[in-house]
Amino acid sequence: MAPQPYHRRVMKMTMFIDEALLERVMRLTGLKTKTAQFKNSTFRDATMAICALVASADGTVDDSEKRAIGALITSLDALKVFEPADLIAKFNEYCDAIAKDKTFGPITVGAVVGKIKGKGEQPDVALQVALAIANADGNFDDKEKARVKEICRTLGLDAASYVG
Repeated sequence: MAPQPYHRRVMKMTMFIDEALLERVMRLTGLKTKTAQFKNSTFRDATMAICALVASADGTVDDSEKRAIGALITSLDALKVFEPADLIAKFNEYCDAIAKDKTFGPITVGAVVGKIKGKGEQPDVALQVALAIANADGNFDDKEKARVKEICRTLGLDAASYVG
C-alpha cells in the first residue's frame, strides 16, 4: 500500500481536532512571535499584573491557585522569552499586594497595567496571554469577566473583543 499524499494525511488528522482548540493554538503561536518583540520588563510586569488581577477577581488567590497558575505561566510558549522565575516572582508579588490591601492593592497593580496603554500591540498581546492563562481551567466566570472589562478600560481596549 502506497503512502497517502501529505495533504490527505493532514486532512485526516485535522478531522479530529476541535476547531476552537485549533484556533486557540494558532492564536497562541502568534502570541509567541509577538511577545518576542516586547521582551522588556514593562511588558512582562503588565502581563503578570493582568494575570494577578484576573486570578484575584473572586477575592482570593490561594497557594494551590498560585502553583497552578505558576505552572501555566512557565509552560506557555508565548512567555518563553522571559525567565520563568521572574514571571512567577512578579505574579506572586502582585497577588500578595492585592491580598494585603483589598482597596489599594488592585489600584497599585492596575497602575502597572496602565504603563503599556497606547504602546502599539502590547496591551492586546498582554491581555491575550493573561486570558490564555485565565481560561486554562475552562472556567471564566462573571467576576473574572468583570475584571477583564476593568482592565480593558485601563488599557483603552474594547472589552467586547475579549469577553464577548
